[in-house]
Amino acid sequence: MTNRRHILAGAAAMLFASTLGASAQDWKAKYPELTFAIIPAENATGVIERYTPFVDYLSKQLGVKVNLRVANDYAAIIEGQRAGNIHIASYGSASFARAVITGVKVDAFGIDVNADGSKGYYSVFYVKKDSLYKSIEDLKGKNLGLVDPNSTSGNNVPRFALDQKGIDPEAYFGKVVYTGSHENAVLALVQGTVDVAANAWTDDQDSYLVRMITKGMLKNADGTPMKYEDFRIIAKSDPILNGPLAYLSDMPADLKSKIADAFFNLRKNDKAAADKIYDGKMDREGWAPAKTEDWKPVVDLVKFVDTLRRKKS
Repeated sequence: MTNRRHILAGAAAMLFASTLGASAQDWKAKYPELTFAIIPAENATGVIERYTPFVDYLSKQLGVKVNLRVANDYAAIIEGQRAGNIHIASYGSASFARAVITGVKVDAFGIDVNADGSKGYYSVFYVKKDSLYKSIEDLKGKNLGLVDPNSTSGNNVPRFALDQKGIDPEAYFGKVVYTGSHENAVLALVQGTVDVAANAWTDDQDSYLVRMITKGMLKNADGTPMKYEDFRIIAKSDPILNGPLAYLSDMPADLKSKIADAFFNLRKNDKAAADKIYDGKMDREGWAPAKTEDWKPVVDLVKFVDTLRRKKS
């Protein structure tokens, strides 16, 4: 009887292992390569440099080649996932909301966690410190730099905040300029193309502005490096939920599970790749589990901004 039990248990274990192996082979046949895409928040070279070790790590963890794609704009990720060409994406909150609103079949599975354990950031309006502007009210007739129509901190939240003040940006400012990325918005401010720029900000140590200064991207007219103190925040939003990681809804469950496991265990499995993403500041946990429903308030916000646009048209 004991031998028979052992034989049956062994057979069941082999069948289970065989089923799992077949399942993995099934999805690998359908997905011999995967594409991971990132929103264009900074210049493509910087993103590629920071994320290449991670994509190499992801390829090893999943057992298939993973390609990195830096999207030209926020809409490119939305449409890439709609077409099934982008399997995994790192979204901004509003661009993910736009994907959900327009029926893209994606599921959020993770969220970036800040160094202090929080999961949010802010939209801010930057001006140069040597300017006379102390508030939005000082900027009537001046030029506003936004990021992208699908940017959370660079368009949707600023437009909502301005509407709360009774301000129609296109009527209030001399010109409204979409710069294409958070870095470009800061550069437009430095170069004088705009007088105020919307951007993302977590704290004084964590923002695109800080990263640009650290990389020596910002110069004064005489060629000397600019400092963080050369800029001033004149308005800051309520907290915004960090953007999600999302994969295609129709991918096999075991593939989605392996993807999530690889992201959530990056720090443990490959600290060097994690450090590269976070510029050596890997005192943060990286990504944590999340679900699509977490971004419902952002979906509602984007729908509200859409309503504002329709009223104007």
